[in-house]
Amino acid sequence: MSEFKAHPHGNPVTWFEIYVDDLARARVFYESLFECPLTPMPNDGSFEALSFAGRMPANGAMGALMCHPMRRANPGGTIVYFHVEDCAQLLSRVKRLGGQVLKDKWSIGSDGFIALVSDSEGNTIGLHSFN
Repeated sequence: MSEFKAHPHGNPVTWFEIYVDDLARARVFYESLFECPLTPMPNDGSFEALSFAGRMPANGAMGALMCHPMRRANPGGTIVYFHVEDCAQLLSRVKRLGGQVLKDKWSIGSDGFIALVSDSEGNTIGLHSFN
């Protein structure tokens, strides 16, 4: 068995994709919820994508909303957590933007607080804060 070696850039996650059925609707949801612009990504015409800000390689994860014929929005599976100032403050915005609150803010001890919501497409995402 090989010895574990830390990733040279800290966080080994370099990319994530959140699959959506309606890219325009999902764009409004994510840009409005997190108050951050999403940027259209170049592609071969077989899919559409909007990326979150960032660059690789860097600590943390880069990612995008993806509208792809081979993948659909899905409430099960992997959950991506987004860091925010205070989970509770975003819950009413989630509802206003067409999402649902699945679990209100709760403590995870010394690691802060989390809440679970569904986005405008039905995907489950997490919110994380230290407040």
